[in-house]
Amino acid sequence: MRDIERGARIIIENWVRIKPWDKLLIVTSKEYRAEAQELRKQAVKRARSVNTLLVENKGRYVGVFFDENEEVFDPYTAIIAATEYSLVTTKAAKRAISRHKKFLSLPLSTNNGKSMLEFDFLMMDTKKSRLMAEVIMKYLRHSSRIHVTTPAGTDLQMGKKGRNPGFFNGVVKDGKGYSSASIEVYVPIEETKTEGIMMLDGSLGYIGKAEEVTRIEFREGRIVKIEETPTGIRLKNYMEAYKDSRIYIGGEFGIGLNSYSRCVGDCYIEDESAYGTFHIGLGRNLALGGVQNAKGHFDLVCLEPDIYADNRQLMQEGKIILPEPNVY
Repeated sequence: MRDIERGARIIIENWVRIKPWDKLLIVTSKEYRAEAQELRKQAVKRARSVNTLLVENKGRYVGVFFDENEEVFDPYTAIIAATEYSLVTTKAAKRAISRHKKFLSLPLSTNNGKSMLEFDFLMMDTKKSRLMAEVIMKYLRHSSRIHVTTPAGTDLQMGKKGRNPGFFNGVVKDGKGYSSASIEVYVPIEETKTEGIMMLDGSLGYIGKAEEVTRIEFREGRIVKIEETPTGIRLKNYMEAYKDSRIYIGGEFGIGLNSYSRCVGDCYIEDESAYGTFHIGLGRNLALGGVQNAKGHFDLVCLEPDIYADNRQLMQEGKIILPEPNVY
C-alpha cells in the first residue's frame, strides 16, 4: 500500500495540483476501489469537495457512456478518470477540457496484477519531459508529413496538415487543462493519410507484449492486413470485438518520453510512454484535435524508431538527436 500511496500523492499534488477551491470528481469502477480510495485520501487533505463516481466496468467500452453523457463533468472543476481504459478521447472529456476544467486520464489497466500506482514510471521528472517535448514539437509544428522507420522494418508515412502536436506528462497545467499519465508527444494525424508497413515489436496496448514481430499494413489511413502470427491473431480478435470499422483507422502518432518506463507489456500506459518508442493510436482521436470518432482508442507500440518531420530527423534508433535540454 505504501507504493500506491506514493503514486496517489504524486497525482494529486504534482500532476492535478488540487487546490482548496477545487470540486474534484474521481471516476472509477469497483475493480479499482483501492486506488480511488487512496486518491480520495490524498485529495481531501487539499480540497473541500471530493466526490467519487463508480461506473460499471465495461472494459474497452467504458468510453461509450461518456460519449452519450457529455455533460456529466459539468459540476466539477477537476476530474480524474481512474478507470481501466482511457477516457481522454471521449466527448465528455472534450467538453470538460473546452470549459477549462482540469482533466487527467489515468487508465489503470495492467497485465501483471500490480497496481498502476505502484509503477516507478510515475517518478519521471515532469520538467525534463516538458523540455524534451518542446524540443520535438518545435519541428513537428511546422511540418506536414511524418516518416518513421525502425530496425525491425517499419516504414510508415503520415500526414499532419492542419494538425498541431501536443504533449502529456501527467501535469494538467502543462497540458493547458488536461493530460494523461502517458508521458509523450502526440500528433492527431490525418485520418486518411497513413501509408506503409508497421513491424509491430513492442506492445499491443491493453493486451500486452508483442511476442513476435508482426507485419501490419496501412493503406489510406487504415489497417488493411495483419500478419497471421500468434500476436497478429490476438490483435485481430481484439480489434474485431469492437464491432466498429473505425477502430482500424490511425488517428494519432505518439513518441514516448518517459526514461523511467519500459515497454515490456505489463502496463499499457508504461508501454506507450517508454523513451525509445513510438506508437500509432487507433480509433477515436476527438479530444486530441482530430475528427475521428469510434467506440474506443488504443495504441500499437514499436521500438527504436528513426523519426523524420518532413526532411528533418528528430530521432535515431529511439534517441532524440536534436539538441536535448540540459536538466540538472
